[in-house]
Amino acid sequence: MATVIVAGGTTGIGRACVGLFRARGDNVVLIDHRPEAQSVADSEGKGACVFLQRDLADPAVPQEAVDLAVSRFGGVDTLLVTAALMLSSALADWTNEMWDRTVALNLKMPFFFAQAAAPYLKASANPSIVFTSSTGAIKGHAGMSAYQATKAALPGLARSLTAELGPAGVRINCVLPGWIETPFNDPFWSYQQDPAERRALIDAEIPLRRHGTPDEVAALVLLLTSDAGRYIAGTSLVVDGGYTAV
Repeated sequence: MATVIVAGGTTGIGRACVGLFRARGDNVVLIDHRPEAQSVADSEGKGACVFLQRDLADPAVPQEAVDLAVSRFGGVDTLLVTAALMLSSALADWTNEMWDRTVALNLKMPFFFAQAAAPYLKASANPSIVFTSSTGAIKGHAGMSAYQATKAALPGLARSLTAELGPAGVRINCVLPGWIETPFNDPFWSYQQDPAERRALIDAEIPLRRHGTPDEVAALVLLLTSDAGRYIAGTSLVVDGGYTAV
């Protein structure tokens, strides 16, 4: 049984991961700004779940979440950061506020969560960090500048942290989901002139000819944080039905 911190888990991939962690018997500290996450924490599971409603862009939140995990469950074994911000806009319409908010959530927040959790991860028997990046890190789409720039930075962050924390046994990896059925993609679809037509074109470009499901990404996260993933470190793993392979 492990103690897991999940940053972002009301819907989509984060929610699926919380469910699989708890089914495995892990205890979870879930941090999200949306009050609906309380229903995720209240759902049944072998492991316990504590919900902390906070704005994840607040630099004080990572340490608060780690302190809660330590006080309630005695330590930290796994850190999963799935929370992110996706804004879509034409180049001329981007503002400093939009860019800074994206950087705060998509890049600064994962780093400072890792910083806060590191002392306790080093004491764990099976410590791991997983950042959710995106195939947007390697394949461009118009209107997604800040999102794709920050997601492209996460694999570099994972490599640097692996060099620093790897000697203490801490594994840091990135998961790069492709097109997954989740409300998180709504800003992208709203940016399209004809969302249904664009969706059909994208599915036609995916060798498996469909979007993935949150559970299909969560299964990889579970592997990376399990005993079976003990020798996987500093890498980025794509889950996209072949979208970026062809």
